[in-house]
Amino acid sequence: MPTLRSIAVFSGSNLGFNPDYEAGAKALGREIARRGIRLVYGGTVRGLMGVMADAALAEGGEVVGIVTRLLFDLGHLHHGLSRHEITPDMRSRKTRMSEAADAFIALPGGLGTFEELFEAATLTQLGEHSKGVACLNIGNFFNPVRSLLDHAVKEGFMKAEHSQMLMFGTDPAALIDALEQWQAPTVTKWIGATA
Repeated sequence: MPTLRSIAVFSGSNLGFNPDYEAGAKALGREIARRGIRLVYGGTVRGLMGVMADAALAEGGEVVGIVTRLLFDLGHLHHGLSRHEITPDMRSRKTRMSEAADAFIALPGGLGTFEELFEAATLTQLGEHSKGVACLNIGNFFNPVRSLLDHAVKEGFMKAEHSQMLMFGTDPAALIDALEQWQAPTVTKWIGATA
């Protein structure tokens, strides 16, 4: 039995310009399925989301889509999923994805992906859950995020332990291995405080 029973993946609903993004999304979907881990994602056929879901399904994986009513009504639901849920809005969608996941991985994406990534990390930082968060750093896409976190530490807005909570890697298998071994930091959020 894997340590992780389910992983929520945040990713773009576009493909991006670099073909490596699509290849990386496929590789992640396949690796999650091969390990018998349930893939939880935003439920659409669009962009890297659909590519990843297709790859996991082709490997016989369990894929759960959590889609908003708006996206469902627009016809964006992936109809080949193991199962899906429809939520009233983005806030409830994120909540359900978080509840259904033991860990999180971000693929390249836009505003929604960034928001989901940082919310998952923030909830870990605050102790509302203790789930690992990682970025599949295809084509160095997440290098600016790493730099931003380092900058926040340097400027006194974040502890190094919290900056280092986010894992970055280019190999899906190694990244999942790291998530399975990950432990939440035990330091308080506030700089200069012990509690």
